[in-house]
Amino acid sequence: MGVGVLCAVQGAAESVVVQAVEGSGGRLSVTRRCADLTELLAAAEAGLGGLAVVSADLDRLDREAVALLHRCGVRVVGLADPARPWLAERLTAHGADLVLDVADDGEVPDVVRGALAVLEDVPPRQSVARPAPPTRRGATVAVWGPTGAPGRTFVAVNLAAELAALGRSTLLVDADTYGGVVAQVLGVLDEAPGLAAAARAAGQGALDLGTLARLAPVVLPGLRLLSGISRADRWPELPASSLEPVLSQARALAEVTVLDTGFCLEQDEMLSYDTRAPARNAATITALEQADLVVVVGAADPVGVQRLVRALADATDRGLAGTRRVVANRVRPTVAGARPGEAVAAALARYAGVEDVVLVPEDRQAADTALLEGRALREVAPGSPARRSLAALAAQIVAGLPADAPGARVAVG
Repeated sequence: MGVGVLCAVQGAAESVVVQAVEGSGGRLSVTRRCADLTELLAAAEAGLGGLAVVSADLDRLDREAVALLHRCGVRVVGLADPARPWLAERLTAHGADLVLDVADDGEVPDVVRGALAVLEDVPPRQSVARPAPPTRRGATVAVWGPTGAPGRTFVAVNLAAELAALGRSTLLVDADTYGGVVAQVLGVLDEAPGLAAAARAAGQGALDLGTLARLAPVVLPGLRLLSGISRADRWPELPASSLEPVLSQARALAEVTVLDTGFCLEQDEMLSYDTRAPARNAATITALEQADLVVVVGAADPVGVQRLVRALADATDRGLAGTRRVVANRVRPTVAGARPGEAVAAALARYAGVEDVVLVPEDRQAADTALLEGRALREVAPGSPARRSLAALAAQIVAGLPADAPGARVAVG
């Protein structure tokens, strides 16, 4: 028997597809005719087929469903109605491997040939052209760190503000699904839809540059904000399959995208027998995987340094040890001795092999003033030592960006 085909086609085209598949000379064989998306996904998870033929208007078919089919090893061929071209465009945006037009009489030209080409990894001719790649590819900087409130949001907000001040258009994204508060830190109402709305649009194949720009208002000259979810229990609204196209559009919208992420890297979906279970930490893991540079933030005290050392090892074990800079935040003598910077740097060099750490001195008064007024440090305390440290890091990041093609991998060393 040939490759199993899961058929989730609505209308007269279903019988046409089944007859064409069964007439493929044994190369293809219909193993399940699915009434809806739920049955299709269940059949894919059970390993009943290697190819799915679906109607473009199949109820609840979105990017996450196509991604799940791909994770199950199932390639996707979509059938579109020429009278409703937007459905075909949406299905293409969802990530379908091939989209074919259905004729008025229900005939589907070249469905077998196209299916075999997809299975053989031969790039088939798309009836709907895939979106052109962005003409500009901006850099992505993820700000991450261990649990214990080491100051990830503080660093992300002020680093983004400094990048914008250096003349680089910047997008600040709140991707922390545990305690995202970037909007509040900048004095912006968190009722704005932000990242969740962008992810929903991406899941429906409707996210474009204009939509993302409308969802990300300008909060400072050169700085846009894509606010996060308002409650931690809304984390399922940010699946990895939707965040990837959001970050792709972000690269086209801004020269630098700064992501404020959560702390947890646990891939908890691996503990579940249900392969359709959403990933609790998908936003953080996706941000780190997509980032050109990861800024790892830890608190400059004995507990914070210990957590930072373990977090760096954890990131390395999970294959997230790419280009990164380590930031020791709130450096102060009261918990690190008379020469706190030297002590923290020595500890990180000895236990984590970090030779070049960015030291951000404690400036509680300036930080409190900025938080009270909902502004960045450079606005309320331009002479703050904490602000100067983050401004120097921003200058290093900008220096690592190619002048003519912003967004190649950031070289910071």
